[in-house]
Amino acid sequence: MTAFQPRRRPATTEPPPAPPRSGLGAFLTDHRSGLAAVAVAVAAAAAGWLLWREYGDRARAHRGAILTPADVELVGQADWVKPDIKAEALRDASLDGGLPLDDPELARRLARAFDIHPWVREVVRVTLRHPAGAVVEIRCREPVAMVRVPGGLLAVDAEGIVLPPDGFAEESATRYPKLSGITSGPRGAAGFPWGDPAVEEGAAVAAVIGPEWRSLGLTEMRPVGEARSRTWDLAGEGDFVIHFGSAPGREAPGEPTAAMKVARLRGLAGEAKPGGEIDLLAQPRRDAPAAVIPAP
Repeated sequence: MTAFQPRRRPATTEPPPAPPRSGLGAFLTDHRSGLAAVAVAVAAAAAGWLLWREYGDRARAHRGAILTPADVELVGQADWVKPDIKAEALRDASLDGGLPLDDPELARRLARAFDIHPWVREVVRVTLRHPAGAVVEIRCREPVAMVRVPGGLLAVDAEGIVLPPDGFAEESATRYPKLSGITSGPRGAAGFPWGDPAVEEGAAVAAVIGPEWRSLGLTEMRPVGEARSRTWDLAGEGDFVIHFGSAPGREAPGEPTAAMKVARLRGLAGEAKPGGEIDLLAQPRRDAPAAVIPAP
């Protein structure tokens, strides 16, 4: 008999491990899900850009996204200024086509546009409102005198700034004193200083006298003497002349101040129509009777 021999199973062998993958192919295989998400995001961004390129201008032109001239409210335009300051300021600054509300420089650009207008002395504030709206508050320059120049008159304010000639009809120009004896012309455009100290002094005299010009029947002022010792004469009808003296702030030692001179002018305005020559530099007579307050 032969003994039972169990059958041997053939030995199993495992395949050798695959070599590690490397290169772009392996990276793409291992990160295919993440790359797919990135591709979707890029495609969405590209589509959005294309849509904005196609329709962005329409969206920005939407009523609530653009500040139009009609949305700008101007506060402070004086009665004596006839031109439309808002329309001219926005037009000259090329802002009359509308401004995007998302512009971070919107308030500054509006302020600059109005600040360079020749009638504007100061931009007080710019307030932005939502929905689309803006309020611009200004202070205007005020004419105080008309400077005689060849061919007509040019208005100046109290600082000797040249004002635009438009808006002054012949009858309105007669309300202001005429500054004669000026041989220079303005060195710049409207909104800039005349550039002559004589014009600056004459404008200061006109401003400090104010409404007394008309109450005294004065119509003209002219410089007298050289620049260092320049004084001013105020003239009315006929031979009526008032020797005003130096311009405000340029008084000689011992000369009455501008306030003292104006006080005397107001006193003259309350009297009968004066005539002849009146010297505001002369001290009042000490032997003149004191004014008496009427008893009730």
